[in-house]
Amino acid sequence: MTAYSNLAAHFGRIAALSNAVGILQWDSDVMMPKGAAETRAESTALLHVLRHGMVSDVRIGDWLGEAEGDVSLGEWERANLREIRRVWTVETALPADLVEASSKAVSACEMRWRQARAEADFAGLLPYLGEVLNLQRQIGAAKGEKLGLSPYDALLNDYEPGGSAAKIDTLFDDLAAFLPGFTQEAMEVQARRPALEPLGGPFPTETQRALGIRLMAALGYDFERGRLDISTHPFCGGADNDVRITTRYDEADFTKALMGVLHETGHALYEQGRPQGYLNQPVGAARGMSIHESQSLLMEMQACRSRPFLDFAAPLMRESFAGTGPAWESEAMWRRYTRVEPGFIRVDADEVTYPAHVILRYRLEKALIACDMPLAELPAAWNEGLKSLLGVTVPNDRLGCLQDIHWPSGGWGYFPTYTLGAMTAAQIFDAACTAEPGILPGIGKGDFAPLVGWLRAHIHGRGSLLPTDALLTEATGRPLDAGVFKAHLRRRYIDEA
Repeated sequence: MTAYSNLAAHFGRIAALSNAVGILQWDSDVMMPKGAAETRAESTALLHVLRHGMVSDVRIGDWLGEAEGDVSLGEWERANLREIRRVWTVETALPADLVEASSKAVSACEMRWRQARAEADFAGLLPYLGEVLNLQRQIGAAKGEKLGLSPYDALLNDYEPGGSAAKIDTLFDDLAAFLPGFTQEAMEVQARRPALEPLGGPFPTETQRALGIRLMAALGYDFERGRLDISTHPFCGGADNDVRITTRYDEADFTKALMGVLHETGHALYEQGRPQGYLNQPVGAARGMSIHESQSLLMEMQACRSRPFLDFAAPLMRESFAGTGPAWESEAMWRRYTRVEPGFIRVDADEVTYPAHVILRYRLEKALIACDMPLAELPAAWNEGLKSLLGVTVPNDRLGCLQDIHWPSGGWGYFPTYTLGAMTAAQIFDAACTAEPGILPGIGKGDFAPLVGWLRAHIHGRGSLLPTDALLTEATGRPLDAGVFKAHLRRRYIDEA
């Protein structure tokens, strides 16, 4: 076997192990009985340690050295070597006992978070979250030392390879200055229109689920390689060719869960569209979380909150719930789905105020990793920050700092990718609609094939062949440009309103 074939076989086995971890994690979040938590934590921790040992195998360095000199390798194989070296370099920074300790701490913290969130009990979560944070600081420091990065940038690198706090600070400070005035302007335009009539209800969960599945199919989701379930926090997970999504339902309001399903379907379409020939190799992986979030936000925000889509979907909603009256017309649905209203919950936030939720979390996690703020002060800092950014007063920690699973699950450095993804989504959708004039008319008929086909060719099927900036430039003709996102907001919430 050649050095490259040794690497490919080795990382194929790593992918198989990662797939097992993915299904166990999905089961923990969706179906696992509470009493199994401790045993599951031990199993998952062992698998993480085994995976770490495989990714940090000393033979990889020798194989890389030899394979990188092989002039017979093609473009995809060379890109695979680049990605293997990247993940190997990061993984060799961590000792196995730190990987195991972090996995166990995360398992315990996630289970305690579910109870703490339900009871609005931050004090009960504090020791568990403190342990996760302590270990994340150690992980960030170890990776940072190996990569020549700050601890926060080293953690960010896991989700956004090549990203930096300095770049994000510039983008987010600009948005934080732009959004308050724009939000006020959008709400003034909104206030001049007649009030929306209520939709009524209740909306049975099974009917919501059936409508969600119908629209998932319209978007192109492959049910032969996935499923829809319920979890406390909606997510897309599972394994290669087994891409599972979840949502949560509210029988008083079907609109939130439905858009949650469409959001996660965007993630799933990306996973289902990755290059099959390299599915078990690092080069076949999704290209970072800002690109991944762009795919969910492109489907939810750009496509499925557009007038063409709601012209198609409103009659299906009306039919599903036997709705009557003007509240069920497509224009009313468009107004409902583009309503700007500052609130507490990130996943329920409108497109205009959503970035404020992300900016808050980004600033707080950066301060916590840098030890610039004690963890015990998180609720007060959260409440003060949200008041400053959105003018809302948080009534309790369940609606405040306990609402997200990311920090309990060890996802430090993840949050900024949501708003980077929103900007990226606007830019990709604009480029796609310009290149393929049939996309918007197709969406208006429930035909997403032109859009998904373009995404398969320019994003999904490219995997990690290119670094993020190069991928975006290839697909859209330019690197990330926040001006496209701002122009989209102005067009939708001011010009079209």
